[in-house]
Amino acid sequence: MPAAPAKTDLPGVAELLEAAVTAVGGARREGQDAMAQAVRKALSSGEHLAVQAGTGTGKSLAYLVPAIRHAMVRDTTVVISTATIALQRQLVDRDLPRVAKSLKPLLGRAPTFAILKGRRNYLCLNKLHGDDAMGEDPAEEQLFDAFAISALGRNVSRLHDWASDTETGDRDELVPGVPDNAWRQVSVTARECLGAARCPVGEDCFAEKARAEAGRADVVVTNHALLAIDAMGDASVLPEHDVVVIDEAHELVDRVTGAATAELTAGTVAAAARRCGKLVDQDLADRLAEAGEGFGLTLEDLPPGRWESLPRSASGALQSIVDAAAMCRQALGGERREDPEGATGRKLALALLDEVSEVAVRVLKTFEQEDPAKRYDVVWLGEQGPDNARFKVLRAAPLAVGGLLRERLFGTRTTVLTSATLALGGSFDALARQWGLPPEGTAPEDDPVKDKDVPRWKGMDVGSPFAHARSGILYTAKHLPPPGRDGLAPAYLDEIAELVDAAGGRTLGLFSSMRAAKQATEALRGRLSVPLLCQGDDSTMLLVKRFAEDEETCLFGTLSLWQGVDVPGPSLSCVIIDRIPFPRPDDPLVSARQRAADARGGNGFLTVSATHAALLLAQGAGRLLRGMNDRGVVAILDSRIATARYGGFLRASLPPFWQTTDPEKVRAALRRLRDA
Repeated sequence: MPAAPAKTDLPGVAELLEAAVTAVGGARREGQDAMAQAVRKALSSGEHLAVQAGTGTGKSLAYLVPAIRHAMVRDTTVVISTATIALQRQLVDRDLPRVAKSLKPLLGRAPTFAILKGRRNYLCLNKLHGDDAMGEDPAEEQLFDAFAISALGRNVSRLHDWASDTETGDRDELVPGVPDNAWRQVSVTARECLGAARCPVGEDCFAEKARAEAGRADVVVTNHALLAIDAMGDASVLPEHDVVVIDEAHELVDRVTGAATAELTAGTVAAAARRCGKLVDQDLADRLAEAGEGFGLTLEDLPPGRWESLPRSASGALQSIVDAAAMCRQALGGERREDPEGATGRKLALALLDEVSEVAVRVLKTFEQEDPAKRYDVVWLGEQGPDNARFKVLRAAPLAVGGLLRERLFGTRTTVLTSATLALGGSFDALARQWGLPPEGTAPEDDPVKDKDVPRWKGMDVGSPFAHARSGILYTAKHLPPPGRDGLAPAYLDEIAELVDAAGGRTLGLFSSMRAAKQATEALRGRLSVPLLCQGDDSTMLLVKRFAEDEETCLFGTLSLWQGVDVPGPSLSCVIIDRIPFPRPDDPLVSARQRAADARGGNGFLTVSATHAALLLAQGAGRLLRGMNDRGVVAILDSRIATARYGGFLRASLPPFWQTTDPEKVRAALRRLRDA
């Protein structure tokens, strides 16, 4: 790393922020200044910080500038973690290059930055050029479908051509992309990797180059999943760092849970047996294959849902897998000198054996604990695949990830968490509880976990530059009946039609299910004169583009639109939410977490389901005001938000719009906006 000027000579955060904001053509904002100084203080004191920063605050610069200064003062690396690829690309392609250029005169050199993802996201040259480039795929159930094989072959051929041109091997730089089944033919997991020292093309490895570049950078941008893997594992995958900034922190728990979730299918066991069949005595491979077949038959006889106890048939099937995998592993032996091709095949076989064995053991150990409240994992049987080829999947996920985060993240490095949505019901404590942090301001002696090293943290809401009460209306349709289970009632369709008509189109409809979105689209296309688009008609990106370009167009859809739409200007003046987005009551993980909260003396519904709904509602309502001149209405048709006891908590989680339950006032306001 180039030599930096004397540490004491570095300018302060305020001066650096001024230069950065000027470089991006922006203007300093009070909330941005307050956030930047709070981040600076946290990095200096080591106290964790949670910052709610509304849309338009400029939070990226507010944490990037103090983070960069900290990295250069301490001669260390700062990790920035995001939930979405879109924000990663914004940081690496747009924000960081401009910030680095603007700060270079003040810092004496340009700050350096890099992006780092999991190994699976990079092309593996060894696998690409080996015999496995069209090898067996444990996730493939269609290898004997001629059309599927030809499509797979064409995509792998594209990847061969792309490998000659790419400098990074990063999957996200391949446009258009390829399906997962094709990418799996040319990539490896960390477990499958031979290691740079043993790999015949280790010196050219894209993943190793990315890690090396990250190790030299001041700022490394990664994702929540890799951050979780780094925290859970014994070996570090991220460069050494003492600070983590977690953007989109409202998604942290779900992403960490996803990274810690394991699954097992009969197909995965069969793939492990096929791999081993090339390298060990066929009888041993056959024994593993038979164990996989028995496991598959066992699952077919069991209904989907959470397992309160371990079915006897499943116990025997899982133990058979563990025993057969152990015998195959023993036959493969320890590491030895061998040709690169043999080493690759052996490594792939070992990776699959370890995967199926570890998941089976994890499930068996879960039920060694008879008290469900003391179990670390929740185990359930699910289904996967298209309707004509459904298959059973056994999954295990942690009941909570707060303990992991508290010990392996907050316990080892200073952490800044930020998002436009963190204070639910007016407090940070709902999310802090999920992160494993005590209520804000808790002293060690008052910590419910009785941990003398209780993490100290502070919550801060820096507000938003938008004047929500003057720019937006929160309309709750109190007069409508509560939503039912049989789709949208006629009264709901009438309400949507009247709102869309008053707005002149310009409406984003956020529905709790794709079924409801399609029902509304089909019912209203004949009643309204404005164009109606529905998620699924085309790629989501193209639909949002068409919605933004034509002011009269409406877009109806589900979950990804709740957080993924950024349409400033007159094309969006009304956001309609059909019902409170509670998680499904039969969701195995949600129901287990609610029961655990109840067992601790809390309110499981508020702690889990209402918190989930509040996050999504806040994100959905946040689609309305994206620019300083935006005006409009957020209409929530679910009357429970106005009548139920938990309604106050949900409303307090939303931006501070002017509120009304009068439909005529809302329609009149939308007509004024339409005719302005």
